[in-house]
Amino acid sequence: QVRLVESGGGLVQPGGSLRLSCAASGSSFSANVMGWYRQAPGAQRELVASVSTGGSTNYADSLKGRFTISRDNATNTVYLQMNSLKPEDTAVYYCYALVGRIYWGQGTQVTVSS
Repeated sequence: QVRLVESGGGLVQPGGSLRLSCAASGSSFSANVMGWYRQAPGAQRELVASVSTGGSTNYADSLKGRFTISRDNATNTVYLQMNSLKPEDTAVYYCYALVGRIYWGQGTQVTVSS
């Protein structure tokens, strides 16, 4: 089994920053791809960013330049640095990992509000 534990969500003012972390564990864990999705109230889950074992990254077009994904393969941890946050970034952020199939974290709430 693969377990993903997210942290770092919270309440932030517009223009602020947050850093999300997702630590993966499990027997013989080696995910080809890890990343983040988000889901706002009443909306579909959408891809935020992903990163491969080799470091190749992919971002939602609307988030390029504000969000940065990174990965520490030694600790099986993926990070999402979010800058210049906007109210429309408010959502539950889910970490995922592709290990034969997709595994999800429990989600962490990010609220951008003054």
